[in-house]
Amino acid sequence: MMNFNIEKMSDAHISQIAIIEELCFSTPWSENSLSEELENHHARFFVLMSEDRVAGYIGAHNILGEVYITNVAVHPDYRGRGFAKALINHLIDDCRSDDGFVTLEVRVSNTPARNLYSGLGFREVGLRKNFYESPTEDGLLMTYYYGEGEV
Repeated sequence: MMNFNIEKMSDAHISQIAIIEELCFSTPWSENSLSEELENHHARFFVLMSEDRVAGYIGAHNILGEVYITNVAVHPDYRGRGFAKALINHLIDDCRSDDGFVTLEVRVSNTPARNLYSGLGFREVGLRKNFYESPTEDGLLMTYYYGEGEV
């Protein structure tokens, strides 16, 4: 595995994250939307740095003891190296002291991501019909409960 470090997102990371968004998602967040998260006191965004560039990132909102992962993405050039797993584990650890669970939605067709989340202790807890656009698809709700899914 390559050397990497995980740090809080800053203004300096926004343009690289926006590129990852464009490469990974059919409805990417804009640079402006990403920048606004820096001022959101409910937001927790982290970047994984490798070879002096943003190789991936994770973003979440933490409200009243609930953590909702908004996005987790790894640049295509850096996939298959365990970076998404490292980012998710970092977020779980960062939120551990004051939160009850971490939750997210994933496309029902995204088997690799579903397998990753399951392997980290997330459970399938619901389905959001037509949650995604471009193409329209259901979102599987998966949740990690502290003390229950410890891996």
